[in-house]
Amino acid sequence: MKVIENGGFIRRDEGVNGRGSVISAPHALSFFFPVLFLLLLDFLSYFLSRIPRISLSMAPAFEQVPTDTETQTEAPHNASNTVNNDDAQADHKSRVAVVGSGNWGSVAAKLIASNTLKLNSFHDEVRMWVFEETLQCGEKLTDVINRTNENAKYLPGIKLGKNVIADPDLENAVKDANLLVFVTPHQFMEGICKRLVGKVREDAEAISLIKGMEVKMEGPCMISTLISEQLGINCSVLMGANIANEIAVEKFSEATVGYRDKREIAEQWVRLFSTPYFIVTPVQDVEGVELCGTLKNIVAIAAGFVDGLDMGNNTKAAIMRIGLREMIAFSKLLFSSVRDSTFFESCGVADVITTCLGGRNRKVAEAFAKNGGRRSFDELEAEMLQGQKLQGVSTAREVYEVLSHRGWLELFPLFATVHEICVGHLAPSAVVEHSETKLSLF
Repeated sequence: MKVIENGGFIRRDEGVNGRGSVISAPHALSFFFPVLFLLLLDFLSYFLSRIPRISLSMAPAFEQVPTDTETQTEAPHNASNTVNNDDAQADHKSRVAVVGSGNWGSVAAKLIASNTLKLNSFHDEVRMWVFEETLQCGEKLTDVINRTNENAKYLPGIKLGKNVIADPDLENAVKDANLLVFVTPHQFMEGICKRLVGKVREDAEAISLIKGMEVKMEGPCMISTLISEQLGINCSVLMGANIANEIAVEKFSEATVGYRDKREIAEQWVRLFSTPYFIVTPVQDVEGVELCGTLKNIVAIAAGFVDGLDMGNNTKAAIMRIGLREMIAFSKLLFSSVRDSTFFESCGVADVITTCLGGRNRKVAEAFAKNGGRRSFDELEAEMLQGQKLQGVSTAREVYEVLSHRGWLELFPLFATVHEICVGHLAPSAVVEHSETKLSLF
């Protein structure tokens, strides 16, 4: 027999009769070291299996739910210790409140509620503040939601989750929550924030799903900034190509979370919203993400004019391209920190596309153009949206005020023209009767 070293491994040449001689001592040690190493690995694996596992990586969409064996612990010394441990764990769980209960607000509550039941880091219950209304049947909207588990007015036929509790008392709905989800028409937010001053937890985090801005004497104010300044809490944003009724029936969609400094907060929002059919990606660009969600509604109004005048797909594509270009330019003029890459996320080009194809702003603008502008947006909104609110018309007005005040009107012909059409100063056909101004911003 002979021992042959080959590529760092030891093998024995058995010879013809398969019988070998005794291996020398040095070679024997070489042979047993790998075996000893494998035994050590096996012991280490067993040892580590006895230690509670901690995940150091963040899955983009889901928090791992521990199995029964993972959550089991050694038997407590006495029953009181068990109760105290349960109370301590409950204290560390996040509580969620949704401020708003319209079409998108109800869908957001449905998404969140499905996850709070599964993820150990959240309390099951999701409080949803409802602006109280009396339905035609004579019942109050909150009573109907809590009895049927459906928002009969704004999202009929969709179960929200039995852990969604409708609450008409705004202060009561948010008092225990450390995660606040704002999703109301943007024109109501200043009043809501004033009511909540001093009423929210100091450690609360907020996220805004609201598409719009406030225009003040000192300039435009993003809704996330309004929330942060008035309530003294950090506010992230969630925007994307999200037509609520499609997400409600669990058709695949994406969204973007914009955050400031705390990556761990962004990851928490991702876990709270993500489902197999709703994929959320974090981006460190609050203003960029929020402005995408705000400005795309102006572009959608323009797209509706094109549809109402039957101008065709080529014209609509041109309007969408010009609109996206003005969105980027306006965002960068307001906030130099806005990133180009943000416009390629779901909140950017994807949201422009879906809103111009199927959103409520496009739908009502189409009717406005078909009527030659003779029926106001307020009238059409009341008739067609059944209590929901348009965002594009008011956003166009707010953006126009900024452009006019800063002398930027000529730089943004599409934005300016949309507002002029909305207020009746121009005919709907004017949407394609302007020349694109060359911008030196790229």
